[in-house]
Formats: sequence, C-alpha cells, structure tokens
Amino acid sequence: MPELPEVETVRAGLARHVLGRTITHVDVLHPRPVRRDPRGPEGFALALTGRRIVDARRRGKYLWLPLDDGDALLGHLGMSGQLLVQRPGAPDERHLRVRMVLAGPDDVLELRFADQRMFGGLSVSEGGAELPPEIAHIARDPLDPAFDDEEFVARVRRRQAGVKRLLLDQGLISGVGNIYADESLWRARLHGERPGDRLTRPQVRLLLGHAREVMTDALGQGGTSFDALYVNVNGESGYFDRSLDAYGREGEPCRRCGTPIRRVAFMNRSSYFCPRCQPVPRRPRVVGPGLVRSGS
Repeated sequence: MPELPEVETVRAGLARHVLGRTITHVDVLHPRPVRRDPRGPEGFALALTGRRIVDARRRGKYLWLPLDDGDALLGHLGMSGQLLVQRPGAPDERHLRVRMVLAGPDDVLELRFADQRMFGGLSVSEGGAELPPEIAHIARDPLDPAFDDEEFVARVRRRQAGVKRLLLDQGLISGVGNIYADESLWRARLHGERPGDRLTRPQVRLLLGHAREVMTDALGQGGTSFDALYVNVNGESGYFDRSLDAYGREGEPCRRCGTPIRRVAFMNRSSYFCPRCQPVPRRPRVVGPGLVRSGS
C-alpha cells in the first residue's frame, strides 16, 4: 500500500502539472472508485465539471485538490491506486477507472485514476478546500511543520499497546504504514511489541526522529515500489526498496550485526525485525501482591 513518501511524491507531481487547470469533462468508467461520493457517478462528474484546481494538498495518505468554489477533489490510493497525468490520446491504462480532462492556457492534459484492486477512491468534499471534513479526524504526519512532537511523545507513553500499533494509529500519527514502521523501529533498535508506556521520552523522541528520517530518505528516492502498482504521476517507479534495512528482508543478514532478519505475522500483514538489535520484550511478571517486575 502506498505510504506517506509515495503519496507525497504523487502530490508534488500533481502540484507541478495540474494547478490552475480547469476540469472540462469527467468520465467515470467504473462506479466503485467514486462509491464514497453520495452524488453517485453522474453527480460526481457534474460537481467537478467547470471547476478550476487551485492547489494540491495531503494529510497522511490522503490527497486533495482544492477547487475554486471551495470544494475539493479528495482521493485515497488504497492498495493499488494511481493518479496519472497523460496527454490526450495516450493509450488507456489497463485498469483505468476515472478520466478527467484538464484545460490549461496552452494545452490540454488528462488526469487519470487507475486502480487494479479498487480499494482506493475519489469523492468531492463540500467545503473541503482547507481540510476535507471526511479526514479531519486524521492526525498530522511527522513531516507536517505543525506536528506536535511533545504531544505525540506524551500520548505514546500513556498507551499500553505495542509501539508498532501506535505508529500505525492514524488518530495518533498519520502517514506511517507497515513498511516505514518496520524501518523506523529497526533504526531505533526497538521491537514493535514494546508497549508505549514502557518507553522513555528519549526513546519515543528517537523513534519519531527515525520515522522522519526514513520517510525523508524514501521521499528523496521517489518512494518504494515493489511492483508496477505504485508509480508517480508520470508512471515512474520509486526505488527506495533497494535501501530497506528490515522490511522484506527475511533471512537476510542484518546490516548492523549480521543476524538474519526475522518475519512474524502482524495484523494480517508481516513485521520484519532483527532479533538481536530489536529483542522481543519480556512480559511483566507478578512478584507479589500489587508488585510487577518487568524485563527490557
């Protein structure tokens, strides 16, 4: 699934290519990608036609294009969604679902939404130019200048859940998905099952810093592409997968200590970690009435 660096790469591409253009025509080729729009496919197309795109924004893994009437085109790529900018007449993508014709002062482009698995989608958010109300509950991400580090540290340390679950909690911190959670934890030498309330403030700050670093590194390389399902607006794949230290490296030597990377099941997905650098936390044990002694 595309994570923050991949979605930010797409947002930046949209900002370069579609700002100031007017949507002159919309074709919804399959109804499922616009299922979250209460207007239905025809109403979705009508609400966009004639509107001018004035910005390209992102919160976590959501993208939105503010429009000149105060509404916004809101999008989520899901597992396999692609927003592509093409010249009219270019061959249709195999899984093309929505096509928008964009007129500029000198030429015409098409913004296409392709989605093989159709978990992603588009909708028109009424009054959502500044922040669509549909995603107002989603926390800021670590690359957002307004992200509150100290509030994040405090909230993590109040929670008993494993720290990887907390990294994936979009109400606590957005944009960190499975890949970059594993990479951040590897860099911080923390196991994903370490409870938040058993982390020190310096440990949480260190983890947050590594989350920023790994996503900034990935952003500089266009994101992570394991197959053709994630591409930027020009159809190009990212190559950060070559730099991954933990995710997807089961059985390969840890780049710090040489111990084989281990994979375990996690929330219908997988977690990858070094069993030496990121030791599994020991469970607290009761040593007397009301007394608990814990390990690492």
